[in-house]
Amino acid sequence: MTLSVNLSHRFGDFTLDVAFEAPPGVTVLFGRSGSGKTTVVNAVAGLLRPDHGRIIAGGEVLLDTETRTFLPPHRRRVGYVFQDARLFPHLTVRQNLLYGRWFAHRRGPDNFARVVDMLGIGPLLARRPAALSGGEKSRVALGRAILSEPRLLLMDEPLAALDEARKAEILPYLERLRDELHLPILYVSHSMPEVARLATTLVLIEAGRVAAAGPATELLSDPAAAPALGLREAGAILSARLAVPDEDGLSRLDCSAGPLWLPRVAGRAGDSFRLRILAQDVMLATIRPEGISALNILPAVVREVRLGEGPGALVQLEAGDEMLLARITRRSAAALELKPGQQIHAVLKAVSVAQENVGHGRPGADSP
Repeated sequence: MTLSVNLSHRFGDFTLDVAFEAPPGVTVLFGRSGSGKTTVVNAVAGLLRPDHGRIIAGGEVLLDTETRTFLPPHRRRVGYVFQDARLFPHLTVRQNLLYGRWFAHRRGPDNFARVVDMLGIGPLLARRPAALSGGEKSRVALGRAILSEPRLLLMDEPLAALDEARKAEILPYLERLRDELHLPILYVSHSMPEVARLATTLVLIEAGRVAAAGPATELLSDPAAAPALGLREAGAILSARLAVPDEDGLSRLDCSAGPLWLPRVAGRAGDSFRLRILAQDVMLATIRPEGISALNILPAVVREVRLGEGPGALVQLEAGDEMLLARITRRSAAALELKPGQQIHAVLKAVSVAQENVGHGRPGADSP
């Protein structure tokens, strides 16, 4: 099922005017605070009636200002997960979850046990929200939304209130939802690590407008999109499979360009992973370097060299079947005489890929 959004709305001197498609998988609305991301999600949920627009979910019109169609929120079959969990404090976890199921559109096979297992909340069922950690509350809120059997899920920065440890705890569950649910997920974030871990589709919103939209792997490796994403956060996503871990604490992950050695990655041999490779962590060499400590040296081809207004340059590389980005100085680009089509070697230190940039699943994977 696909979600189609086309709307405009004016708040004083700020005008929101966006249009995009959200296919199955996680579509991340990315942008700075105040760019209009939450307004879009509220319009899809029916919590905001925009001045003009049309929203269609799976062929059903939720909003069409021309025909004066406005489906009320309770009839849209939308699951909404807010920044705060908003659980009922007087109910147990089980009762909070069953409250979500009470709103289910149809009474099909009971999927309560499957959702509880998917989110790892079985041991929490008898507790009340006051006895839960932030990450546990977020998982219960997700479960309640899923059990309402929505046609799509909306998540408005669900990890924003969590510390880094709790974010690391819940991200694997969000990855599992992405890979196992058969519905679009519209996810609001201004955290690039979350985008890299979760997004299958990316919509960049700047000052109420869509600056770029498309598959996450394509946009994240596009030098033209880097300024909107933030140069320090610029980087690409590679897909890889885990090989057998070595005894020295490193794991080999095989990608289409060759093997990558990273600090031990938890998983089983054959598991699929998404690796976020920051552009600033990629060095370039015109000949394969010898006698260096860096373990990861990938053959690549230069596809584009984009010079910045300052001293920097972004180089897009084709490595196997995927794209990489390298952020170097203009002086280095000139010294290496970089040009499209040139054979090059990308050099990456094993320890430069942080654990937060290693996620489960293939970059382009959506719901099966």
